[in-house]
Amino acid sequence: MITILTGTNNFGLRAELRKLVAAFVAEYDDMALERLDGDETGFERLHEALQSLPFLTERKMVVLQAPGNNKQFAENIESLLRELPDTTSLIIVEPKLDKRSSYYKFLKKQTGFQEFNELDERGLARWLSDLAKEKQAAISQSDALYLVSRVGTNQQSLASELEKLSLYSSKIDRKAIEELTPATPQSTIFQLLEAAFAGNTKKASQLYGEQRALKVEPQQIIAMLAWQLHILALVKAGTGKTPEEIAKTAKLSPYVVKKTAGIARSISLAETKRLVHDLLVIDQRLKREALNADDALLNYLLTIAV
Repeated sequence: MITILTGTNNFGLRAELRKLVAAFVAEYDDMALERLDGDETGFERLHEALQSLPFLTERKMVVLQAPGNNKQFAENIESLLRELPDTTSLIIVEPKLDKRSSYYKFLKKQTGFQEFNELDERGLARWLSDLAKEKQAAISQSDALYLVSRVGTNQQSLASELEKLSLYSSKIDRKAIEELTPATPQSTIFQLLEAAFAGNTKKASQLYGEQRALKVEPQQIIAMLAWQLHILALVKAGTGKTPEEIAKTAKLSPYVVKKTAGIARSISLAETKRLVHDLLVIDQRLKREALNADDALLNYLLTIAV
């Protein structure tokens, strides 16, 4: 059996790897498990691990971490898998793959190929619902979304909070979430810009305050605002193209482009350029004048909201 685990969602990938390894070890013992790192292991040793038969057990499992970093392994992957003994279960872990490479294209054709991508808020809510079922508990989609908004998008933190909630009650609701989980400010610079463009000055000011409460310095906020405006400018310049096309050309996440498209519809390209210029002026003034950074940035955001 051959399994390939890849993708940027490290939590999901590692969770699947732990599950597969635990199931194998429970049946065949950890003496039948071999782990090798492609960055530290030569091709001959990798080849030997795949070709050797299990010792004192019916099957063996080989877990290879980023073996594609070994050029010889990547070049010979097709023959290596073709010659793999039926008694060997192989797991190839490749968090980062070049999708243009023949190595990636070959692995993707394998039936055991699994790609773990980052989850958006709704994806996290669905994942929490499934995780709750595994713990003989239940949480509605709306309450799962509320838990994400309250705790944040870190899957490890969400898993820990869900574990606590499921021990408290098999029916996880908003009341339990409010009583048992910490309310962590989870505002983002995108939400800050979104509120400003929507004309919601109160929320924009509140979100700016949250960023500062999270110890984000004004210069960091300027840098993040500049990045968001950069994405906005790319979306505006890509008028007529799909979010997927823009994302591919600009090497951005399609999810990020789709979110930014909502703002892009309410602003012209000329206005986008003006905002970039005004932010640059603030940055330059802060470097040469005794300017109150918070006042300058808040005024900038409120100008957007007018």
